Amino acid sequence: MKVATLNDGTPDGRLVAVSDDLTTQRACTEPTLQAALDSDRLVPAYEERPFAPALCAAPLPRAYQFLDGSAYVNHVALVRQARGAAMPGRFWTDPLMYQGASDGCLGPTEDIVADPAWGPDFEAEIAVITGYVPQGANRDQAAASIRYVMLCNDISLRALIPDELAKGFGFVQSKPASAFSPVAVAVDACPGWRDGRLHGTLSVDLNGAPFGRVEAGEDMTFGFPALIAHAARTRSLAPGTIVGSGTVSNRGADGGPGAPVADGGRGYACIAEQRMVETILTGAPRTPFLSPGDRVRIWMDDAEGRSIFGTLDQEVRAP
Repeated sequence: MKVATLNDGTPDGRLVAVSDDLTTQRACTEPTLQAALDSDRLVPAYEERPFAPALCAAPLPRAYQFLDGSAYVNHVALVRQARGAAMPGRFWTDPLMYQGASDGCLGPTEDIVADPAWGPDFEAEIAVITGYVPQGANRDQAAASIRYVMLCNDISLRALIPDELAKGFGFVQSKPASAFSPVAVAVDACPGWRDGRLHGTLSVDLNGAPFGRVEAGEDMTFGFPALIAHAARTRSLAPGTIVGSGTVSNRGADGGPGAPVADGGRGYACIAEQRMVETILTGAPRTPFLSPGDRVRIWMDDAEGRSIFGTLDQEVRAP
């Protein structure tokens, strides 16, 4: 089953069930996705109406918790290589994770509002929504808790990150609200889902040009069960917790940094990674971060070329 939340002017929107081809919708007996997660049931009505992704909020407009990992350790390795910093060995066995803003998630077509001096960047990711996860859950319990899969644009303000991290207390100003795909797909009906990972090509366009055609199932060091179990080590997770994968990142065919799409590579899921590769190869970054008027599109198609989650389509706007 695929679900979406229509922006009806209320804080949590109105839940609908969406057809597999994203053309029609049906109202649900539960008014919101959070209510459906709390009751662990979802019953669509019979009557179908046309589905308009442009009217969607995030599937969970307000989530109890958003935990974002860094499951693609290749991305972290490139960051540290570009800085000339050593890569701690434990990063390959113990996931990185931060707790982000979730009191007001962005819908799939909402603007990215950021001063260009902040270094705004997109990060194309996979995300899951969980049911209840008990404290100390193992990976099997964590896997059983996954209810829905969706796409995420985890917006980052790169110019603000160094000063925040230098304080030793994590992200706040440099990590504003993230945006999510129009549709979330039930995990047991999601094309490409296996082994706790979503396999498929995650596509990113910047200003109409291909920027990334990355493979989400490859190079993912930590699957979602590992990320969820990590988060639940010392606390339980409420139904409606969102867990993100971190920026999808692929190695190059030779095992080194990947290449831009224009050069025959898979490209990247964020501008920062392209800048890191430019720094490694040439000594300095060339690609600028986002500016007002820039447009970012993020989507994933199934093997037949049909959209799975709908499209995130966001324009950058100055405050």
